[in-house]
Amino acid sequence: MQIFATFEHSIYLELALSSLNTIGIQKKSILAVPLENRVEERKLFDSLHRSDGVSLFDKGVALAVVFSVIGASLGFEWEWGPIYWGLLGAASGFLFGFIIDLLIYKVFSKRKRLLKGKKSEVILIVACHPDKVEKVEQILWDHHALGVAKTEDASGQ
Repeated sequence: MQIFATFEHSIYLELALSSLNTIGIQKKSILAVPLENRVEERKLFDSLHRSDGVSLFDKGVALAVVFSVIGASLGFEWEWGPIYWGLLGAASGFLFGFIIDLLIYKVFSKRKRLLKGKKSEVILIVACHPDKVEKVEQILWDHHALGVAKTEDASGQ
């Protein structure tokens, strides 16, 4: 059997490795692979083939509607008329909403992304006999694994 677990790179990983050695899992049956975390910033605009679920246009469209209605209403009394003032209101509302969304995403959400959640930094792969699977899983969970999975060994043993 193979057991996969993800850990933060911390003392708990080292404690899990030493606990696995004490129950008879040899070092040659354990593989720890450190992951490289993403260092580049996410792309701001979506493409046809990739979307991250963040929309910068929602507030812009809503404010464009509001500002165009206000501009068109007041445009009946102003010099250029309701059509020009409605279009100017729509453009300014869209830009205003887009800038608000952009600031929220770039400034406030960036702080939350840095603080939110724990990152998996190490993948631990343990090969063991089927009679030790439950004990190995319990050791991994007790030492704060972020996730654990088990599979049959590829060789069928």
